[in-house]
Amino acid sequence: MQHNGTLLLDRSEVCKLLTLRECIEAVESVFRLQGEGKIPPSGILGVKAKGGGLHVKAGLLPAEKSYLVTKLNTNYPANRTRFGLPTIQGMIVVCDAENGAPLAILDSIDITIKRTAAATAVAAKYLARKNSLVATICGCGAQGRPQLRAMLCVLRLNKVFAFDLDANAAKNFAKELADELKIDIEPVGDPAKAIQQSDIVITCTTSTEFFVRKEDVSPGTLIAAVGADDERKQEIEPALIASSKIIADSLDQVCTIGDTHHAIAQGLMREENVYAELGEIVAGKKPARKSDDEIFIFDSTGVAIEDAVSAVAVYEKARAAGIGSYFKFAA
Repeated sequence: MQHNGTLLLDRSEVCKLLTLRECIEAVESVFRLQGEGKIPPSGILGVKAKGGGLHVKAGLLPAEKSYLVTKLNTNYPANRTRFGLPTIQGMIVVCDAENGAPLAILDSIDITIKRTAAATAVAAKYLARKNSLVATICGCGAQGRPQLRAMLCVLRLNKVFAFDLDANAAKNFAKELADELKIDIEPVGDPAKAIQQSDIVITCTTSTEFFVRKEDVSPGTLIAAVGADDERKQEIEPALIASSKIIADSLDQVCTIGDTHHAIAQGLMREENVYAELGEIVAGKKPARKSDDEIFIFDSTGVAIEDAVSAVAVYEKARAAGIGSYFKFAA
């Protein structure tokens, strides 16, 4: 694989190079490869710090050209109020899998946002009832917007409830997206009532206490639990987790840092009670929805293959279009 040094891409360049639909297609394809056993297990390392932490995710992406991809992200929930900075910041390094040469360094924010939303869309494509019309978005920050946009790529929703602890955030979410997406969006102060009326529930908060309760979830609902990406976070009641069909992005991760791990820790279920990984569903190794009454929970902790396939798509498009700048670590 020939290159002229290491390609450097900033957030604006990454954003222009990766559309949400492209990201959904890429994430679906890589989950299929995972389900078919064509991708080796990816890895994650976490380090806690005061007020936040850092995690490193790495994976191998086989293709015509093989890549090793590593993402280094920091996550500080109080950043916006304390420092005016994004909650998540970081970078992705794309390397040549043949010789380890660093091919590109990319800002990670846009890829993290889009690939997370793309995974939810893939889960909804296979697990949601086809006649799903109503959704609730819990968490109206940077992740809530692409979550809704991605959902509309795979489902014909006509009503959305928007909930956030910051009422103004929910109002702004509705105001900004209703006209853009041509859909009825209603900000709500009580997530329970909204959830009771919803076919789809997406939680993308930094909560450390569950707020989606078993008693409020109707038969047939699909819940995409996105916010719990470390063991301190929690959005879904453990009793609801234990009584639902759990689809994991990564079995190991949901049992250690996802919402599922809270149900396991309380003795309500075991690891073997997780129904499937998303890759198994996409690859057809396990059947998806068997009836309209089944409640599915997609426990989305974020896996390295999502970052890898998205970053490689950006890298290859940038190379083809001559976008970005190059540098060399050594003369």
